[in-house]
Formats: sequence, structure tokens, C-alpha cells
Amino acid sequence: MRRAELKYKEDEWNEVHNPVHYNKTGIETIDLIRKWMEPDEYKGYLKGNIIKYMSRYKYKKEEEPLTDVLKAQWYLEKLIEELRDEENDDVSC
Repeated sequence: MRRAELKYKEDEWNEVHNPVHYNKTGIETIDLIRKWMEPDEYKGYLKGNIIKYMSRYKYKKEEEPLTDVLKAQWYLEKLIEELRDEENDDVSC
């Protein structure tokens, strides 16, 4: 199955993939969270954020609901990366 190519507006891309306020310390916040958590904890964190953003996007009136869906997608992609990395680790053992 081929992944759908999504078109982001520049401000959507920045808000979802590289928010300025998450890079103030010199390390991306998601990387710091990943280092502090066990693998299962981190996957749970990612899953929780997917649920959070998908459960509230439809209630966004003044803000763009699409932004929350794109954020959920971002966390889903991170979760997929984790699962693929685990598969690769299992195969190489």
C-alpha cells in the first residue's frame, strides 16, 4: 500500500512537525521523552496522544481542526517507527 502524500501549508507543517516552543532547550522534546521512558511506556505515550488529538479535533471551532488530525498522524507515524524498529531488532537477533 502506498502512503498518501499530504499537502501541508507551511504554517501547518511548522505547527505539527517542528513547533518552535519544543526546541528551546537544544533537544527536541519528543527525543527527551523517548530517552526517559521504557519502550512500552513510550508507545503508550504515543498512543495516548493519538487518542487525545483524534478525540478533540471535531470540537475545534476557531482553531483549525485539521491541525489536531495532523498532530495525531505525526504521533501515529512515530508509533509506526517504534514498531518497525522493534521488528528490525527482532530480525537481526
